[in-house]
Amino acid sequence: MAIEIKAPQFPESVADGTVATWHKKPGEAVKRDDLIVDIETDKVVLEVLAEADGVLGSIVANEGDTVLSAQVLGIIEEGGVAAAPAAAAPAAAQAAAPAAADGEDDPIAAPAARKLAEENGINIASVAGTGKGGRVTKEDVVAAVAAKKAAPAAAPAKAAAPAAAAPVFAAGDRTEKRVPMTRVRATVAKRLVEAQSNMAMLTTFNEVNMKPIMDLRSKYKELFEKTHNGVRLGFMSFFVKAATEALKRFPAVNASIDGGDIVYHGYSDIGVAVSSDRGLVVPVLRNAELMSLAEIENGIATFGKKARDGKLSIDEMTGGTFTITNGGTFGSLLSTPIVNPPQAAILGMHNINERPMAVKGEVVILPMMYLALSYDHRLIDGKEAVSFLVTIKNLLEDPARLLLDI
Repeated sequence: MAIEIKAPQFPESVADGTVATWHKKPGEAVKRDDLIVDIETDKVVLEVLAEADGVLGSIVANEGDTVLSAQVLGIIEEGGVAAAPAAAAPAAAQAAAPAAADGEDDPIAAPAARKLAEENGINIASVAGTGKGGRVTKEDVVAAVAAKKAAPAAAPAKAAAPAAAAPVFAAGDRTEKRVPMTRVRATVAKRLVEAQSNMAMLTTFNEVNMKPIMDLRSKYKELFEKTHNGVRLGFMSFFVKAATEALKRFPAVNASIDGGDIVYHGYSDIGVAVSSDRGLVVPVLRNAELMSLAEIENGIATFGKKARDGKLSIDEMTGGTFTITNGGTFGSLLSTPIVNPPQAAILGMHNINERPMAVKGEVVILPMMYLALSYDHRLIDGKEAVSFLVTIKNLLEDPARLLLDI
């Protein structure tokens, strides 16, 4: 019975996908829930699993082909028999050949070949003979030993494959390497250009004294982690919580433009920018205004792990009414983040640096962070944008206003 392997049903926000990698070859046996093929979309890589045991009969969509929702990718022959490996033919010939003079069941082999196989832990019966009548020669064993030594290196080579897109050249090397842009990277590039072309985008800056939060975190982090079953207290949860409170006070920052209409959202779905091997992804914390600090930290940690493992789903990355990005993770002191359409604003966090600050007429060394708010001036007035950022600053510098849930 033939079973069609189909592409997943893409959501409305994803038009199509690209066949990235076939993990099985035609004629190869597959088991139910085996990974058959990866489909790369502009958001995530989707895994297509086998629906039944059988044999991969044929491949309809090759690697690099563009496919639509539910499009047939290949065929599984349910209950089929896997094709024998190429080496099976010589092995069969060996099995049919006369047994050795001593009556053993192993294939005919030259004494030198037997000795070399024993020294290297090679089963002589597994070696394909190329000599007359299927006789195993010394050269055949040498080839088998080389193949055995090369096999362990195959797994690391596959794991290192993603890094091939960014080759390292030797000094003075004038060679070039051209690699296709991934759909994720291409889509990010397209949207960044569209955002700058279609928005009246401005950025306003401020700075925040991080000492109150750092002191609070240092004081309660062990109790927080113990109370919330191992969830660690970081800085991001404070920023998310402060942002949701500020969004309540300035609903235009949480709105979006749809044609000639302004859509105000009565909820705060906060996108948190996460870096992964495939590029920047933005999973969304749904109804973040209802979440505790522990729930926010747990959600961010889960997203981070899924991003590293390539397990984020399209639903987890769809939507969002406001985004927070943290360039400080990589040491950025100041930047102008680009708004993620159709959102109207994005908050940029940066590195925490100790700087001399004037406090009540005295110079004090404080851990300071620059904040940046990029916004769509078509929707948000400058006064609202500045007031929104000042609200976040005030909430962070007086964290007693935010509930620790301990």
